[in-house]
Amino acid sequence: MSTHGAGDRESYQHSSASRELLILYATETGTAQETADRIARECRRVHFHCRVQSMDAYPPGTLISEHLVIFVVSTTGWGAEPRAMSSLWNMLLRSDLPNDLFEDMDFCVFGLGDTAYEKFCWPAKKLSRRMQSLGGYEICSRGEGDEQHRMGVDGALDPWIEGLLEVLTQLYPLPHEQDNIPAGRPPPRVSLSNVGSDTSLDPDPLDEDTKFHTASVKCNRRITAEDWFQDVRHFEFSFEDNIKYNPGDVAVIHPSAAASEVDTFLVTMGWANVADDFFTIEHTMLDQTLPDHLPKIVSLRILFTRYLDFNAVPRRSFFQLLRYFATDELEREKLNEFVSIEGADEMYDYCQRVKRTTWEVLSEFRSARIPREYVFDLFPPLRPREFSIASSIEFHPREIHLCVAIVRYRTKLKIHRKGVCTSYLSGLKLGDTLRIGLRKGFISLPTDPNTPVVCVGPGTGIAPMRAVIEQRIDEGHTNTTLYFGCRSAHKDQHYHTEWESHAEEQKLCYRVACSRDGPEGVKRTYVQDLMKEDAQYIWTMLGQQRGILIISGSSNKMPTAVREAVRGAVERFGGRSNAEAVEYVAAMEREGRLIEECWS
Repeated sequence: MSTHGAGDRESYQHSSASRELLILYATETGTAQETADRIARECRRVHFHCRVQSMDAYPPGTLISEHLVIFVVSTTGWGAEPRAMSSLWNMLLRSDLPNDLFEDMDFCVFGLGDTAYEKFCWPAKKLSRRMQSLGGYEICSRGEGDEQHRMGVDGALDPWIEGLLEVLTQLYPLPHEQDNIPAGRPPPRVSLSNVGSDTSLDPDPLDEDTKFHTASVKCNRRITAEDWFQDVRHFEFSFEDNIKYNPGDVAVIHPSAAASEVDTFLVTMGWANVADDFFTIEHTMLDQTLPDHLPKIVSLRILFTRYLDFNAVPRRSFFQLLRYFATDELEREKLNEFVSIEGADEMYDYCQRVKRTTWEVLSEFRSARIPREYVFDLFPPLRPREFSIASSIEFHPREIHLCVAIVRYRTKLKIHRKGVCTSYLSGLKLGDTLRIGLRKGFISLPTDPNTPVVCVGPGTGIAPMRAVIEQRIDEGHTNTTLYFGCRSAHKDQHYHTEWESHAEEQKLCYRVACSRDGPEGVKRTYVQDLMKEDAQYIWTMLGQQRGILIISGSSNKMPTAVREAVRGAVERFGGRSNAEAVEYVAAMEREGRLIEECWS
């Protein structure tokens, strides 16, 4: 079905009074949320009042009552939808929905993705087609933001927003006495009021959230060799609650920034003397989002410890707003240059390429004095991180295990960086407590005991595979295969004693590729190479016995190479042509027999 334009629908103009719209976003890293906020701000220019909500906080059944919706959707792994989209998407896929369900709805979609991956903006494309098939009217062409563009997603977002506003003013004409509001400094999304130091604080909203459970640290152990370049940890958390989860589910953890870094940052900003003054937060611009679990009474120290991220690499919208607070003429000139189309490459070189943080930018643009009420507009939320659970609840009742690579690296400016959440986790001591949430994953195991499962999980991709293997062993299955990849058998072969023990007991077939252990000059061996060697076995497991393939790990070249190895096995031992083998692998994915749990 083709996308309609406003001109096709002149007789379908709405009352000027119906100037409300809903923006639903699904994000993994926060970019879709920031994009939704930006679209809402721009829609103010044509006098629209927006509600902005995450898809996982929106009741899917109420979508039918909406008359105008903008969907903002990111892409994860191999073209998969974000977890936040799953509930709404599953509802939309129901076969019993009538094809005129959304005949009274106008909608449009903006997708975020990366053209380095084959299924660019795939969830956005699927959502657009499905909404049209259910009678929705797509008022403007789907937008597709590309992280590879020299302006990032803004390269597509800027012209898409201008086109959107034009369509909206045609479909929803302004009253004659109203004009478009010119662009300028937006008002802050909150109003702050000081309170006395003796004010009693409300309970922590995270403690009140029933989706989270209190965990106690039982184990925090390095599992890579002490002299290895990468620090990978095995964590064990115990719970008093009778928690339930399945293989593939994820643990959600809200980190805290290091106290020493927060102190130094507050000094940089000139806020040291007021860092512990308490104030109330009133959400005044309701079309802009705030961090999750935000208390009503906070201090700047609390905000930058738990809710706002001063170590994030700022996006273009940060520089657009920062211009209004710089008093030095040269600094203002440079900021204006950064946000111009002509200055896009210079801003990329200054910021994204070298991973310069918000804190470092503010240290250089010293004349910028940020009013306290604008902190939510300039600093992104300190987002919770999600980690694949590395245990089966059947093996480890009331426990969650994690396998986590501690993020440490040097930027192109030779500056040392640490991941906020993994640094927080690495500093946990035995007996420390924290709140951990649970979120449904994408893995679904077969109920038929005769169905084999082939797991491919190099590096920390082993985490959900450990959960799968433990679950299947507990259920008495012996037809599970693990392909694990690492660099060195003796340095980073995670959980190898477990796999070797299971293999010796004939509960698991274990194959490992140690890519750096071969002689110098010899081609390195990766998991996909082992699978090519085992092509006949792969066809037996996945073709003749119609087994399930689960791939987990980094969404770089590995998932594509694994698929290619499977395709080769289908062609070579399944008697298919190349085209038929490609279709066979695609059919596996459609049937739920090829599952990816990958991350960038």
